Amino acid sequence: MKTIDNDVVESEIGDYGMGATCLPQGVYFKVWAPHAEAVAVVGSFNEWNPDSHPLQPTGNGHWEALVDGAQEGDEYKFHIKTADNSFTKNDPYAAKVTNSVGNSVVYHQGHFDWEDDTFTIPAWHELVIYEMHVGTFHVKEEGRVGNFSSAIERLPYLKEMGFNAIELMPCSEFAGDKSWGYNPSNLFAIESDYGGPDGLKAFVKAAHQSGMAVILDVVYNHLGPSDLDLWQFDGWNENGQGGIYFYNDWKAETPWGNTRPDYGRQEVRQYLFDNAMFWLEHYHIDGLRMDMVPYIRNVKADGNPGNDIEDGISLIRWINGEIRSRFPNHITIAEDMHALDFITQSTDGGGLGYGSQWDATFVHNIREAIITQQDEDRNMEAVERAILQRYNDNAFERIIYTESHDEVANGQARVAEEIAVDDVNNWYSKKRAALGVALVLTCPGIPMIFQGQPLLEDRWFSDTDPLDWSRLEAFSGFVQLHKELIHLRRNWFGVTKGLQGQHTDIIRVDQDHKVVVIHRYSEGGPKDSVVVAYNFSISNYEDYKVGFPATGEWKLRFNSDEKKYDPHFNNIARHDLEAWEGAYDALPAYVSMNLPPYSALIFSQE
Repeated sequence: MKTIDNDVVESEIGDYGMGATCLPQGVYFKVWAPHAEAVAVVGSFNEWNPDSHPLQPTGNGHWEALVDGAQEGDEYKFHIKTADNSFTKNDPYAAKVTNSVGNSVVYHQGHFDWEDDTFTIPAWHELVIYEMHVGTFHVKEEGRVGNFSSAIERLPYLKEMGFNAIELMPCSEFAGDKSWGYNPSNLFAIESDYGGPDGLKAFVKAAHQSGMAVILDVVYNHLGPSDLDLWQFDGWNENGQGGIYFYNDWKAETPWGNTRPDYGRQEVRQYLFDNAMFWLEHYHIDGLRMDMVPYIRNVKADGNPGNDIEDGISLIRWINGEIRSRFPNHITIAEDMHALDFITQSTDGGGLGYGSQWDATFVHNIREAIITQQDEDRNMEAVERAILQRYNDNAFERIIYTESHDEVANGQARVAEEIAVDDVNNWYSKKRAALGVALVLTCPGIPMIFQGQPLLEDRWFSDTDPLDWSRLEAFSGFVQLHKELIHLRRNWFGVTKGLQGQHTDIIRVDQDHKVVVIHRYSEGGPKDSVVVAYNFSISNYEDYKVGFPATGEWKLRFNSDEKKYDPHFNNIARHDLEAWEGAYDALPAYVSMNLPPYSALIFSQE
């Protein structure tokens, strides 16, 4: 073992210095264990002998040393000795592990060849997100899980569809090989069954080469709770709780176990902060989506100020502020679901500083409107609220969707399954599921589609039920419907700029006929203003008069009723419209349109 000047070490290992850092001389190990009497590193380089490489205390509970001859690929653990016990623990900062109950592995972040990856995430008003679960997205061998390599094979499909961002459900190492990923056992390590750190880097690189950003789900509201070496890491605890990395009092409690990190302890704050920066720095991740933020800012997530966790709130602000400063083009997304401006308000303005948030108002109101069985029970005023909801007067501070991993599980199912159980290939299911997708891709907000949604996947999301890619051909028309909507949303043809605009006017909310008509625009005028009509009823309205923003010809850009999307659709209203001068709905012009049942029509001018 060598001893070297600490200043030299810090300059060579960068900002963090925790964990195992590869240097020309060997590997530098550093760990925080304030209640240990002695710490050593054991591994394949010293036959797991705790007497070979003791670490030196360097203050504030840190132990560190350079191990001459250790190298990338070596397996290791920290051997911790207390007054009455000794045990081994995995490195909290390990970037790679053999598995969740295995060993840490020395990994060199600088050895992956990113080539000329200078990708920049598209502007937020241009984003169309695809939510992906790597383990079920593309499974090539029955009984196994999908991985980054198999997912890369399907990137051409996503590119052709028009998605320009992929949101990955959590990829940190978790217990077992099948999981949603919201039970991280090793925050910095990439799930070994998915392909480890090189696998994630290869996926991000391939996504960037295909023009798609990668947003990663991270879980900071709880850890584990199983296969969790952080639990009582250095032997100390209070009240039988988790020790140095966790609250050891009533604040430990979460719905997933008593494993809430101690946001008030500086070393734990640094650990979570370092993890957030880690993805952006070393994996070229373009944004983070934080899971269940209410349980970071409040013990019960109940809004009771007595349960607030001020240290959790300040940690969020620290992370978001740093990302905004150091990575200004990156996005942070909150899953909060409380419809609060505070979540996406700037940190300078007293908010949490997220760029956007999952919007409960949209998903709950729109899902209710499209899965409700009887037309007379549909609430068009709730649909109007869903369309107009915005935060801090910014249309893109919300993520809108009808399906996500949460909304199609936990006792709920896919939209089409909710409409007709065990019969998604049903006229009602397909028509109303298509109407829901049209709302997602034409309403103000950042649209998100969940994996399998374009394939008309049935039942519900499960980490043991892979996507059925045979549906790509079986429901090719339904896939085409999604594709055309995405292309219009992204203004591929230069005639629907308004779908990326800040402005939305409600032209008509018709409770009797179950119709809503909106005007989306950026600056307004030809190729910008877009009018979208939604019919939430089974009735076909042959002469529906409604106000329009301008006179002249309005081209039909999309009609969800066309037979090319499904042979059982009605193929009604396949014509352009002429808007005549005359005040109607407080607008200067009006049209008479044909509105097919359970359909969406999109119009714009040349």
